[in-house]
Amino acid sequence: MAGVQTAVALRERGFTGPVTLLGAEPHQPYDRPPLSKAVLLGKAEDSAFDVDFEGLGIGLRLGVEVTGLRAAERELDTEAGPVPYGVLVLATGAQPLTLPGTDGVRGVHLLRTLDDAARLRPVLAAAPSVVVVGAGWIGAEFATAARESGCEVTVVEAADRVLAGALPAEVAAPMARWYAEAGAELITGAKVSGVEEGRVLLADGRALPAGAVVVGIGARPATGWLAGTGVALGPDGSVTADAHLRTSLPGVYAVGDCASFPSARYGARLLVHHWDNALQGPRAVAANILAGEPVEAYDPVPYFWSEQFGRFVQYAGHHGGADSLLWRGDPAEPAWSVCWLKDGALVAVLAVGRPRDLAQGRRLIETGVPVDPAKASDPGTPLKSASL
Repeated sequence: MAGVQTAVALRERGFTGPVTLLGAEPHQPYDRPPLSKAVLLGKAEDSAFDVDFEGLGIGLRLGVEVTGLRAAERELDTEAGPVPYGVLVLATGAQPLTLPGTDGVRGVHLLRTLDDAARLRPVLAAAPSVVVVGAGWIGAEFATAARESGCEVTVVEAADRVLAGALPAEVAAPMARWYAEAGAELITGAKVSGVEEGRVLLADGRALPAGAVVVGIGARPATGWLAGTGVALGPDGSVTADAHLRTSLPGVYAVGDCASFPSARYGARLLVHHWDNALQGPRAVAANILAGEPVEAYDPVPYFWSEQFGRFVQYAGHHGGADSLLWRGDPAEPAWSVCWLKDGALVAVLAVGRPRDLAQGRRLIETGVPVDPAKASDPGTPLKSASL
């Protein structure tokens, strides 16, 4: 997503020089969100971007893995030989974390690529008992698809709650109930000690039957190949881009899942592994490349969505530094929202089945205006009316 959008943005802004898009996968560039939904369920064969690369003069080099970067020569090393560059944009994304000890074990799957979805589709169609390791966003989405396919589903989470790395306990608690409502078993506070063909072993001695195992325990920036190249990396493995998405090397930018950036809005360095970041960041990169100097800082209100258990969940902002939390509606109901405030201003909003709250809340976050807590917590009052 980030690489494609950068190439397209360069053309849209008038760049006429050569643009080459390198990708390790052999497939036409594709969108990832449908992989856990339409593609996985057999409702779509693929999710290729509707982009006329040839018409835009964008050179696609598919199935070409980049293995190294030599900044002094301004060259990339690939399996197919060196590739020179004038300006380089790193958009390598993230790679899923694997479960230790599962290499070579039959029936263990990840869900990150088109090939992953293609391997899982016939598995779901056979409707085996499935164990999902990880109750984060991807675990919930896969569990949703597996239940829709008629599979028996057990979700195992090492933390004491769902979405432990993403949301506070009080907000995640009502979302845990969705699993049982959908007919999936949720086991929290359970560590996987091993996986054998046909079963998952838990540290407490339990063995869960598993016709298939899907691992969704997070992802890490795909930046290992940059070690020793001079590109500065953070403790989380991300390329530490500046406010204009420039890396520590001249003429090299980074965007999307592989890059973190400093947010003046939130006073923190953010690493955002979501689709919207891979859509918005490339526009700033293209503007800065064409200007030849930093003209556009990148400081978005992060946004993402998730479709799970018949619910549309949306989130905008960053609640890390919030000092208060407000509920809009009853979390036992089908639709509700949560607002996070800092110094009286809205900094993040989570909306379940309330897209208007999300849209209006996102605009309030962008403006940074103070809000009236009483109005913000009244689900019958439009969120935009809460501004002071």
